[in-house]
Amino acid sequence: MKKITKAVIPAAGLGTRMLPIARTVPKEMLPIVDRPSMEYLIREAVESGITDILIINGRNKGVIEDYFDYSVEYDNNLRMKKKEKELADIEEVCSLANIYFIRQKVTRGLGHAISCAKSFVGDEPFAVLYGDDIMKYETPVTKQLIDAYEKYGKATAGVCEVSDEDVKRYCSLKTDHLEKNIYAVSDMVEKPQTEEEKFSNFAILGRVVLTPDIFDILANTAPGAGGEIQLTDAMKELARTVGMTAVEYEGKRFDMGDKLGFLQANVEFALNHPTLGEKFREYLKDFSSKL
Repeated sequence: MKKITKAVIPAAGLGTRMLPIARTVPKEMLPIVDRPSMEYLIREAVESGITDILIINGRNKGVIEDYFDYSVEYDNNLRMKKKEKELADIEEVCSLANIYFIRQKVTRGLGHAISCAKSFVGDEPFAVLYGDDIMKYETPVTKQLIDAYEKYGKATAGVCEVSDEDVKRYCSLKTDHLEKNIYAVSDMVEKPQTEEEKFSNFAILGRVVLTPDIFDILANTAPGAGGEIQLTDAMKELARTVGMTAVEYEGKRFDMGDKLGFLQANVEFALNHPTLGEKFREYLKDFSSKL
């Protein structure tokens, strides 16, 4: 079994739920306190053993590439002012992993975005970190999925049990319990609208580990919901033929493509910020007492 060292992060979406700011600032670069959400994704991947990361980019998102590149202007300025701590921080960000970029020239859905990674992935298993989903964890969520893949040898989905209403927005998995928080997956349906269509309240949220045979399936996947090539439809074929594994992961998910999720992430991460945390906690206590 090949070790998972590659990850793909789809980031070509327009982020319409975050308008008007998303028109000029990619939602992946919106800050959680003082770092863009994309950096949190990269760090989770690296903490999970990933060394090579491909970001599927779109038009007008060159700022993502710039962020993970060295800046001569900042480098010279910080050296001149002897701000060694800030300089070391920036240099660390630029050297977290081998980061590559490719443009999804036409946004035809998540499945199409993943198909753009075929030459990068080759014949290796790989992780996918959805660009909208930031995780707060003790053990990286991607690492939890990789551990399950190494044990069961099958593509693995990170899942959460969601409400009946949210199942209609995401997907529904047909599962059988294996052990603890791990399930076998034999079928799934994208955005079931009736009780009869859904299998369970387990939905894929934010993370998956895929095997390279997904690319042949994607090449033959017809457009689904919204007229787009849905990754769920391709994973459904994988689940029905060779089976998949699901991990009900430990950790909290924040939807950075949603305004409320963006605000919630900033509050919770700010409370744990090494220099701002205590002052922010006191501010929240004082502010909430006046509500």
